[in-house]
Amino acid sequence: VQLQASGGGLVQPGGSLRLSCSGPGFTLEDYIIGWFRRPPGKGREWISSVDVEDDSTYYADTVKGRFTISEDNAKNTVHLQMNNLKPEDTAVYYCAVDTTGSSFSSSASAYNYWGRGTLVTVSS
Repeated sequence: VQLQASGGGLVQPGGSLRLSCSGPGFTLEDYIIGWFRRPPGKGREWISSVDVEDDSTYYADTVKGRFTISEDNAKNTVHLQMNNLKPEDTAVYYCAVDTTGSSFSSSASAYNYWGRGTLVTVSS
């Protein structure tokens, strides 16, 4: 069972990136998928989640209005579209799956499978 996060890279402030999270060992539409990030020298923080079963989406205040989480059930993939990126968005981004909970949580401890991170660098 693996999660794979991809799509990171270097982008200028104000630019956009789309991250993708795929789960070859999962049927993502059955679970809650979350995105977290760890900025350099800081702790991990939750930024967004989607309950793929009912399409409910959740965002941290720091990214609300700039990031959009969505699912592509046909491709078993969850995307995180990031617009108007800021230098403070620089971080390693991780996707995670909560296969055991029935309701949304922003706590990392609620997510029991994690992918390797993908680095996003926002710099001019």
